[in-house]
Amino acid sequence: MDAATLTYDTLRFGEVEDFPETEEPVWLLGVEYSALTEKEDILSDVTSRLWFTYRRNFPAIGGTGPTSDTGWGCMLRCGQMIFAQALVCRHLGRDWRWEKGKKHKSDYFNILHAFLDRKDSYYSIHQIAQMGVGEGKSIGQWYGPNTVAQVLRKLAAFDTWSSLAVHVAMDNTVVKEEIKRLCCSSSLCGAAAALPDPESDQLYNGYPSGACASDDSLLWKPLVLLIPLRLGLSDINEAYIGTLKHCFMLPHSLGVIGGKPNSAHYFIGYVGEELIYLDPHTTQFSVEATDSCYIPDESFHCVHPPCRMKISDLDPSIAVGFFCKTEEDFEDWCRQMTKISVAKDGLPMFELVEQQPSHFSNPDVLSLTPDFSDTDKLERFFDSEDEDFEILSL
Repeated sequence: MDAATLTYDTLRFGEVEDFPETEEPVWLLGVEYSALTEKEDILSDVTSRLWFTYRRNFPAIGGTGPTSDTGWGCMLRCGQMIFAQALVCRHLGRDWRWEKGKKHKSDYFNILHAFLDRKDSYYSIHQIAQMGVGEGKSIGQWYGPNTVAQVLRKLAAFDTWSSLAVHVAMDNTVVKEEIKRLCCSSSLCGAAAALPDPESDQLYNGYPSGACASDDSLLWKPLVLLIPLRLGLSDINEAYIGTLKHCFMLPHSLGVIGGKPNSAHYFIGYVGEELIYLDPHTTQFSVEATDSCYIPDESFHCVHPPCRMKISDLDPSIAVGFFCKTEEDFEDWCRQMTKISVAKDGLPMFELVEQQPSHFSNPDVLSLTPDFSDTDKLERFFDSEDEDFEILSL
């Protein structure tokens, strides 16, 4: 299995084309580039995104479970990538750049620590897989975008260092009132939460230790907004493509997680009619921290030209991400999304409303929400009431 995977991975990278010579603008997470004059800047930006791939030889998940996520962890890794981008924006800023051999801030290594393949890291493959059990996913089972969004929301509650407000907007609707209530919590600091040990009742203190990043004088928790969507039946509806492109143009963009059935990618931008993405389907050895201040980090940055695929080939089941560090950022995002929704070059992908519609269920009550991962599941959803629903708490 490993030998076959490594051969496949090597060929995969060998087939990656250099970036196209085109006059079309290149958009990467809210930043516009020229492919003709700013190719090095494009590659620097892509390389600076944290790249999480399959790993092997990490401690067994649950003590006796798998020691590699090859073949099943691609959506989990994509969830790590979109959330890592939120942490980069939160602690380092969108303009931060990684350079090989350069000495980086401790905050950068703190972010990496949060994603290491170990049970006491906030967003490790161990924590995501174990938390997914509560969402009806056994360890080793493939996730959909909705499931990974819900799991990351729950895990973020333990990350008091980042002190994020994570909202997963359901039913294709973003309710401003709900988000403001979440971000303007009266108790923003408080005692540090402890990360649950998946193998016992023991609790781990989250890394890094120290005071909470927020204090009681702050009125807004930085927002990570994840919106699971279905943009068609078996194929993406072309009417949504223009709106999807606009999302990558917003300065608040965290990108999109999705891909093809059972093959997930992290999409960070587009050029022309192609999406630009980071691909988790490469198996690398697990990385251990050498000490509390340094991690061998080269394998967390993809130095190859970015992968591309036709937008029309995108599976319609996706999750779109945005980051709003301040309340002003959120208000700006709302204004821009309103403009996009009335534009003539695409259908709105979701609805933005002031208050929760009366026909919505209580957000504190469990709701049945389908998480489609492929066409077969979609067909079964209309025919069955069994396993195609996931019971997810809001």
